[in-house]
Amino acid sequence: MNVDVDLSPLRDYLEAEELDGYLIDDDASDSDQRYVSGFTAPDPYQTLVTQAGVHLLVSGLEYGRASTDASADSVTRRAAYDYQRLVAEHGQYEGKIRMLAAFLEDHGVGSVAVPRNFPTGTADGLREHGLAVTVEREGIVTDIRAVKTEWEVDQIRASQRANEAAMATAEELIATADVEDGILVRDGEPLTSEDVTEEIEITLLRHGCALDETIVACGADGADPHDRGSGPLEPDELIVVDIFPRDKETGYFADMTRTFARGDPGDEARRRYDVTRKAYEAALETVAAGVTGAEVHDVACDVIEDAGYATLRSDPDTETGFIHSTGHGVGLDIHEEPSVSPAGGELEPGHVISIEPGIYDPAVGGVRIEDLVVVTGDGYENLTDYRIGLEPTAGDRQ
Repeated sequence: MNVDVDLSPLRDYLEAEELDGYLIDDDASDSDQRYVSGFTAPDPYQTLVTQAGVHLLVSGLEYGRASTDASADSVTRRAAYDYQRLVAEHGQYEGKIRMLAAFLEDHGVGSVAVPRNFPTGTADGLREHGLAVTVEREGIVTDIRAVKTEWEVDQIRASQRANEAAMATAEELIATADVEDGILVRDGEPLTSEDVTEEIEITLLRHGCALDETIVACGADGADPHDRGSGPLEPDELIVVDIFPRDKETGYFADMTRTFARGDPGDEARRRYDVTRKAYEAALETVAAGVTGAEVHDVACDVIEDAGYATLRSDPDTETGFIHSTGHGVGLDIHEEPSVSPAGGELEPGHVISIEPGIYDPAVGGVRIEDLVVVTGDGYENLTDYRIGLEPTAGDRQ
């Protein structure tokens, strides 16, 4: 796990608020928990940040692995506080609270800050045992996570390499399918969104990644940015392929979208593709440290509006045109800070963001082009190495 985590902004907050520590009570599906502890477990465990260090409290089942893998200064097992006896005497809830209170006392903590999603029951129980519990409202850890270390960028880059292999699998299936009776056919059977999704998932597994969902959406399905797509794929229609895998070991996501059309989708679809590509290129050229996400979003909107299509900026009620933001942060969560949207703040070196304008209309279909970039002092580095083109091809796509 990343050992270069800089928690000094969190410690500065604790000092300013005269608080002794910061406590997380969650499993590793909470990305802040995973980030701060440097550890993953399927059941809740506790991470305490003090001025002196980072301290974990885990079950006996996880103790050995946590002692080896976690990027913490100390790891304590629940048995150190006679947890099973506490539960037997006081019940599951009260037993846990008494254990946590003893753990905090051992680290000299009488007041803690907790994240916004901290369990209410745990907070109330600690208060009943005389501890001061304050909600940290600004999401300091989330902001820290937004600026990636070199190690983190390398992990995201590796996930994007796997993503590119999966996209190549999808593109080749679309490019090499036969066309029969108005649908794409493979080995005598209709080529469906579900078929392509399955092959995407298989490719990702072979590259150490997995995903819960992906998008292979044809025609009108592709006009809804979050429609996963279903049924046979058709020629002469726009097909949106959006893949966002997560590395199974490191937990870091990647994200990429390409739009293909097998055959001729028509002049209007091609025009929308060209406009989307110009918006994507203009937005990329704007990315740099010191520029705001809002400014990048505005540039994409400018291109799309100038071409005669609506955006949510020009018409907040529109259901067609550019109907989402230009991008978002990517890391341990697929959507995290910073935002490339009307509310997007200043970009900093180390921010990893997607750039993904699109144009949508059920009568035409959807177009979206998306790359993943890391912000640098003088611009950006594109973490995506995959060609952009409407006509799907088989073979080398670099």
